[in-house]
Amino acid sequence: MDKSRTFGALALVWLSIAAAHGEELTGTLKKVHDTGVIVLGTRESSIPFSYYDENQKVIGYSQEIALKIVDAVKQKLGMPNLRVRTVPITSQNRIPLVQNGTIDIECGSTTHTFERENQAAFSDSIFLYGIRFITRKDSGVKDFPDLAGKTVATTAGTSDERMLRKMNEDKHMNMTIISAKDHAESFMNVTTGRAVAFVMDEPLLYGERAKSKDAKDYIVTGKPPVSENYACMFRREDPQFKTLVNDTVSKMQTSGEMTKLYTKWFTQPIPPNGMNLQYPMSAEMKELFAHPEDKALD
Repeated sequence: MDKSRTFGALALVWLSIAAAHGEELTGTLKKVHDTGVIVLGTRESSIPFSYYDENQKVIGYSQEIALKIVDAVKQKLGMPNLRVRTVPITSQNRIPLVQNGTIDIECGSTTHTFERENQAAFSDSIFLYGIRFITRKDSGVKDFPDLAGKTVATTAGTSDERMLRKMNEDKHMNMTIISAKDHAESFMNVTTGRAVAFVMDEPLLYGERAKSKDAKDYIVTGKPPVSENYACMFRREDPQFKTLVNDTVSKMQTSGEMTKLYTKWFTQPIPPNGMNLQYPMSAEMKELFAHPEDKALD
């Protein structure tokens, strides 16, 4: 057989395989493959999900999940040296930055709601929680009806802000609502006396309390009016990427890896100063890890 013809035939086969591989990549995976970089949206102060440590490095429960997804992307694309870039985001700009392609995925403390499904896609749930509030132990405020007529803080651009404003209107509670730029500023409104309570997702409240030098003076309380869930967020109509993300998250949950991650970030001392949220896993979280799902709860 003519060696040159054999070589030519093999070359055509490999070119065809390469072309087929290129054609089968779609959406985010194609973008990442072509640019050689994946961009993660990260939070600055969503303790313990996604936040800066003392060296301005992004760490946290959700950030570790994001990096696990990055590893899966590297393996899928055969790109072990894929560059990873992080972009700081806020509650207000996170969805637009996903939509316009600035970031490829965000794993932080973003609530998966039916309304947001019209704007972005969501992974299997990574955390379940209720909405409560933090207040001084001596404030005399114990439940949501006690907030009537008082000044209350929350974080701008969150589902909690919308819930609180709707509650205020529907129940004629006459609250004065302060919408801060991030969770740290929201809690500062309570510690400085500007607000009697900070309404937010329960785990984030534990995070703010844990980093306070006067943690013992504050209590997380209130019967949750709603239960919600966090998920990683990425662009809609991208089934290839969604499958990769969900496969990664569900394997972490059913293998026990996510349970170890939960123990690390919610029941043990964490950076930057060894704070411990002392937030044990709920029965609902255990059920989620046993049976992963990607449904909105609201």
